[in-house]
Amino acid sequence: MLFETTTLPNGVVLKNRLVKAAMEENMAAAGQNPSAQLIELYKHWALGGAGLLISGNVMVSRKALTGPGGVVLDAKSDLTLFKGWAEAGQLNGTKLILQLNHPGRQMPASLGQEAMAPSAIALDLGQFSKMFASPRAMTLDDIAQFKQQFLLSSQLALQAGFAGVQIHAAHGYLLSQFLSPLVNQRQDQYGGSLENRARLVLELVSLLRAELPSGFVISLKLNSADFQRGGFSAEDARQVVLWLNPLALDFVELSGGSYEAPAMQGDSRDGSTLAREAYFLDFAKELQQAAHMPLMLTGGIRRQEVADQVLHSGIALVGIATALALVPNLPQRWQQGDALSPELPAFHFGKKPLQALAKMAYTRLMLRRFGQALPFWSICRWHLAMLVLDQLRLARLSRRYKQQMGL
Repeated sequence: MLFETTTLPNGVVLKNRLVKAAMEENMAAAGQNPSAQLIELYKHWALGGAGLLISGNVMVSRKALTGPGGVVLDAKSDLTLFKGWAEAGQLNGTKLILQLNHPGRQMPASLGQEAMAPSAIALDLGQFSKMFASPRAMTLDDIAQFKQQFLLSSQLALQAGFAGVQIHAAHGYLLSQFLSPLVNQRQDQYGGSLENRARLVLELVSLLRAELPSGFVISLKLNSADFQRGGFSAEDARQVVLWLNPLALDFVELSGGSYEAPAMQGDSRDGSTLAREAYFLDFAKELQQAAHMPLMLTGGIRRQEVADQVLHSGIALVGIATALALVPNLPQRWQQGDALSPELPAFHFGKKPLQALAKMAYTRLMLRRFGQALPFWSICRWHLAMLVLDQLRLARLSRRYKQQMGL
């Protein structure tokens, strides 16, 4: 079942049901274009046996990044480099779609840019809150501009040869912020009731579906819940899926959490206990009853038997992220009978934000290693040193970004 072909609603055929889910590579070259190392990394993944690859965050505005090494696709981008990325990521019969995103308030303060969010509510990360820019509330003109930026990036992705795009409405980024009653306290048509808070997501999906050809994949990544008391709930997610049903999405990927409650890494803030693997499977089973489109489940999956369990529950696609950062050809290894289950090392930091930073730093290090941006030496065993070096690298990339932007 795992290695059987499957056909998406728009007719695109995937050679199997294993998907490389998005990870934030932070491997852009100057000008926020895809680097040679990033393209090489996707070549590894394409040859590694997955049926579909979903890129890490590709930003729709170069003034709004999740990190200084983020790729941007806009009118100033070098489309030749994006075409090379699309070609490398679609070797071996694999499909590659771009995950498009806007950080909203989850933007590092070190970038020196003004942050926007549905409402002027800053991230609450305790002593780490100052790492992120304090946002202003978006105007209606800001919202209209955001939709046009998203459309342009999608059109450029089509022009570059990607198989489709994914709208990132999870993990506490801008669209997820609109859905959350904790972050969205607007008094206009985009705030208040769930119908209003979901309005921007529904408008954006409708816009892309109307303006792009039917054979171009359009997907949405949605939180099954954000795992904060009083936040976006599983019941909310079910209603949003019902509203998405008639909008001709090719699949919805279910995940969960945000920077404040990183459930996508196995942690929550509302007291919920998440399973060690397939964190959101129970939520997905419930949402499946409401969904007309295929569902994809991502979150902690690293063993083939768990991936099989997800598919046997009726979920159409299995998303794997960190395990593919550790072993890029994991699907191929599984298909050959290798019972491999890659796992991150344990990080012993007392504070959850530091734990999350360490996990991201280690994963980014592995991605750069496989993209041949690093010599082939053993990954650093001293986790604090690794974390410090990662922060120094991000600081260097932030300086490069600010010079490019004239800040």
